[in-house]
Amino acid sequence: MNPPKHIVSATAIVLNDNNEILLIKGPRRGWEMPGGQVEEGESLKTAAIRETKEESGIEIEIMKFCGVFQNVSDCICNTLFLGKPVGGKLTTSSESLEVGFFSIEEALKMVTWNNFRQRIEYCLNDEYQPFYVDFNK
Repeated sequence: MNPPKHIVSATAIVLNDNNEILLIKGPRRGWEMPGGQVEEGESLKTAAIRETKEESGIEIEIMKFCGVFQNVSDCICNTLFLGKPVGGKLTTSSESLEVGFFSIEEALKMVTWNNFRQRIEYCLNDEYQPFYVDFNK
């Protein structure tokens, strides 16, 4: 019997001093939050910081852990953190066609992939945290 293969990812909901959220426009899913797979030997928190820097150019500090969204059918656990920018400069990468800070209202209209909008809403509402949401694709 083969051991199960799971993907663990880390995502950061980054709010600046103007209460604007950091979004990247990826080539496959459109506008979304920065994040990606956790590498071997890497903590969830460190992965969220690294992915944000790689995809947006922004250095962040993690403020808190918010919760987990688990895609059961695809064996993906996505951990979500709330962060704030502490340095860097908005920069695109191979994983981000555009990057920017947007009002929360505008960002919620821009993010349309699967349940990504719900992930933002849960991270911005203390009453939902910590959360665990499981779903099938």
